[in-house]
Amino acid sequence: MNEHIVKSYEDELNTLTAECTRMGGLTEAQIADALAAVVKRNHDLAAAVVGRDDRLDESEREIERRAIRLIALRQPMASDLRRTVAAMKIANNLERCGDLAKNIAKRSLVIIESDPMTPLTRSIERMGKLVLTRLTTVLDAYTRSDLERALAVWSQDDEVDEHYNSLFRELLTYMMGDPRTITASAHMLFVAKNLERIGDHATNIAEIVHYEITGEDMISPARPKTDSLKA
Repeated sequence: MNEHIVKSYEDELNTLTAECTRMGGLTEAQIADALAAVVKRNHDLAAAVVGRDDRLDESEREIERRAIRLIALRQPMASDLRRTVAAMKIANNLERCGDLAKNIAKRSLVIIESDPMTPLTRSIERMGKLVLTRLTTVLDAYTRSDLERALAVWSQDDEVDEHYNSLFRELLTYMMGDPRTITASAHMLFVAKNLERIGDHATNIAEIVHYEITGEDMISPARPKTDSLKA
């Protein structure tokens, strides 16, 4: 394989990683704005998040197209093949995170119409910031091929579950204490569940990064979970 072909092949791999990283940035922005729409009760911001979702869908399709073309024409092996497949899998997880952010934004449009529930909103904000930090860290681990950071995200999966379980109890208390809050509280519960699922996708990405770097699946020990109240 001559030098030109080798450089062209490496450029294609680097472009694939760069596209995945760019998609990660778009996903982080969607989640941050969806969370802000809930916390700040911002109708326009929520509508903007819903409207921008198509960009993430197109990014996933473009990454998939590039990866399939690379596999078909270059026939990558070993670490190059893992790198290519990892990009497709991470893009799929990011697209799902984008869908969850859109769902949060849609819920916020209903929550905004109800009276403010400040303590619950603060709890949602804390959980959202934790989830965003996890996603940012694991995407940084992907970009830098940093196994240690990926493992740190994977090992802390139960923190998000604990926040969700705490919020679940808090929301039940609100609904039992004042039936007028049931509708808004139910939508808040869905927001919390969507955030918890984004946390799961961050853990999925950590597992993908581990496989890309090591060539081994993370099957032992089992993924940490604190999910006794999960729906």
